[in-house]
Amino acid sequence: MLAIACPGQGSQTPGFLSPWLELPGVRDHLEQLSDRAGTDLVRHGTVSDEETIKDTAVAQPLIVAAGLVTARLILQDHLLTAATVIAGHSVGELTASAVAGALSEDDAVAFVRVRANAMAEAAAALPTGMSAVLGGDPDEVAALLAELGLTAANANGGGQIVAAGTLEQLAALAETPPAKARVIALKVAGAFHTAHMAPAVTALEALRPNLTPTDPLATLVSNYDGRPVATGEANLDSLIAQVSRPVRWDLCMESMQAMGVTGMVELSPAGTLTGLAKRGMRGTAALALKSPEDLDAARSFLEEHSRTSDLDPSLTSEGPQ
Repeated sequence: MLAIACPGQGSQTPGFLSPWLELPGVRDHLEQLSDRAGTDLVRHGTVSDEETIKDTAVAQPLIVAAGLVTARLILQDHLLTAATVIAGHSVGELTASAVAGALSEDDAVAFVRVRANAMAEAAAALPTGMSAVLGGDPDEVAALLAELGLTAANANGGGQIVAAGTLEQLAALAETPPAKARVIALKVAGAFHTAHMAPAVTALEALRPNLTPTDPLATLVSNYDGRPVATGEANLDSLIAQVSRPVRWDLCMESMQAMGVTGMVELSPAGTLTGLAKRGMRGTAALALKSPEDLDAARSFLEEHSRTSDLDPSLTSEGPQ
């Protein structure tokens, strides 16, 4: 059984789209997405520097566009059914929603445009950030984060938690880390997936009437609880709420394994989720689609792991309530 994974913010690097522009149709596709996103994705994916593409308002549309471009290249002759599992990490859920047919490309890009700008504005309102906590006893880590008023914003599996909150709270965490754990400050602009992002949720609710969600063609797994969403409306509910709610990628990986996924291909900018899969989905083959040189291998990988499998109905979620 095949899974397609869509990476989130922080996976981009300067110039990562340059080799893709050499392929027929890619520049036109990116220019179309740029028009919808209101930013020059061709420039940001080729010549913009690290500081520029780290900006939330740039990074999120760029990552979604890269995923949409590379998905089109590998899925040209691949028919999506419920036997294909699709999941995205954080903003990658928008890519996943478009790939699965739960949102049109237009709607996904309209959503990410509002999402990115609203999250950037929310982050600017108060100095906040995020730090990775690697290792340590899970219960002890959770207790310390609660004591400091921090949120476990990402649970990535393999002993990796991302804590989010004010810079003062994160400084306290760095000064007194959990036993046998390392704390690494992340280069992000704010405390994403926490209550600090509530204004962005409001902005996305205002966008809702302009969107036309549809039921996914593939099995689309939610960051909320790792379960498939049953309808387009349930998926949209999840996407809006996700902005201020923790990402449970650990549960996504658990679900994919429970469904019988044998191989996971990660769309560009790839590498982060295949790395997490090595620890969280042991025994599952993984392929990172990093450059056009990986296309033939990715297409063969899709064929090899596209096996029909009955999805357990008990795994399906009507959406986070």
